[in-house]
Amino acid sequence: MTQSLRDQLLRNGQLRVAADEQGDSDPDFLPVVKLFTPDAGCTWLLSELDLEDPGHRLRTLRSRDGCPKLGCVRISELESVRGKLGLPIERDLHFAPKHTISVYARAAWNASTITESADALRQADSAIDRSEGVMSTNIDVDHRRAFEALTSGDYGNFALF
Repeated sequence: MTQSLRDQLLRNGQLRVAADEQGDSDPDFLPVVKLFTPDAGCTWLLSELDLEDPGHRLRTLRSRDGCPKLGCVRISELESVRGKLGLPIERDLHFAPKHTISVYARAAWNASTITESADALRQADSAIDRSEGVMSTNIDVDHRRAFEALTSGDYGNFALF
């Protein structure tokens, strides 16, 4: 990773800390770098370095085996990943982000993989409610109640079909 990319990841981490200290909502950054395995179907979009562990932890959207996930990854983990042919992770030199990490995340959840499809990203972007800083969902009241029953352990009025 180049020093300029690392500097941008660090700046984004600093902006997140500043927002947290001021009580603001988390910033929604453009991804800084896209990494992928040429022989294993894994992709990462990195948005910032974690200031508590700047040499080691990155906030990321990752996709592996059709399961996109927002979280963190350690640099040492990325360095150790090898695909089926033993190839290391590569940086996508042509990646030019056009949307924030939350839009890429929404599109990835919809597509079950990180995507750069203009249509998928446009649809994901329109689904995000920026007034509240959260994503809108298509979960109806009955589904929400079923989920709450499953997670609370209150199975009295719940049935699986």
